[in-house]
Amino acid sequence: MKLDKLLLATTNPGKVREIRGILRGASVEIISLDSLPPIEEPQETGRTFAENARLKALYYNAATGLPSVADDSGLEVDALDGAPGIHSARWHGTDYAVKFRRIYELLRERGAPGSPARFVCAVALAAGGRIEYEAEGTVEGRIADEPRGTNGFGYDPIFFYPPLGRTLGEVPDEVKATLSHRGAAFRAVRQYLAGLPTFR
Repeated sequence: MKLDKLLLATTNPGKVREIRGILRGASVEIISLDSLPPIEEPQETGRTFAENARLKALYYNAATGLPSVADDSGLEVDALDGAPGIHSARWHGTDYAVKFRRIYELLRERGAPGSPARFVCAVALAAGGRIEYEAEGTVEGRIADEPRGTNGFGYDPIFFYPPLGRTLGEVPDEVKATLSHRGAAFRAVRQYLAGLPTFR
């Protein structure tokens, strides 16, 4: 397979920014959905992060004819039986301040403040109507005592990363990319791209 264009199949501006940064320098033209006519989003009916990533990559590849890379990612909190998990983006609405409060309420109810947690990111790249490559990344940490930091997006301010003694909301994007779940998964994608004939 040869590849000179790659569609980032996400409407999340935070993800687009992060992924562009991780793939910077790759010899492929990165296209985002906001540069195309509007496309209705697919229903994420998968039972795992990997299933949803495949579903989205195949959907946007079919809709645009472009090789498409999609990720599905989220936060798993051990004391909440892995919630919010694959429902992270829609869990208790879209206001992250509300999501944070609910997580802290549930952890207090269960007597489990500071519960171990992890971010998971599954990535799939589709071209020609089939999945050509998949990768997954995780980062382990715990729920912070309180939200801290304004960097990143989503659940980053409540995810405490012990090796740095900070939340992911307190670290710059370039640092986060070296240790995050999405950074690990998309560095693997970048290595895959580098091995394709177009890039030799």
